[in-house]
Amino acid sequence: MTMLLSLLLLQAAPAAAANAMPGEEVVDPYTVDNRNAGATPFTGDGMAKAFHGQDGIRRIVDRMVDTNFADPAIGEIFANQDKVRLKRTIFEQFCYILNAGCAYTGRDMATAHKDMGVQKADMNRLVEILQRSMAAEGVGFQEQNRFLSKLAPMRRDVLQK
Repeated sequence: MTMLLSLLLLQAAPAAAANAMPGEEVVDPYTVDNRNAGATPFTGDGMAKAFHGQDGIRRIVDRMVDTNFADPAIGEIFANQDKVRLKRTIFEQFCYILNAGCAYTGRDMATAHKDMGVQKADMNRLVEILQRSMAAEGVGFQEQNRFLSKLAPMRRDVLQK
């Protein structure tokens, strides 16, 4: 009887709960789709290797997110965000785009950044922090620029109009 009840409760859980990992806040349901990552992945494994695979990508994301939360210029934007979910979804996004063997399960960029008030100066600061995080991981300048060129078109979906 307990097993049947558990299965029924799992089946009745909102779709967003399926998108939440342990330690994450539940968000409104959305459709999981790699297109939500905002860019098509690189071909081949060269970029994934330049970023030191999934382990390197995770270190870059962890460093970047931790720095963003602590940064006096943009930390306020991150103060009320779910840090656990943010690290996971940015890792998935970067890993997917770098063709390092991940799928992206996060929301699309416009939905994820709605009502956050991100301005051009905030975005520029975030990019500076990402560049420092990539450099600390030993990612070459050329590879950093190739990656940033994939991310740049997302700017229009992130900035507050």
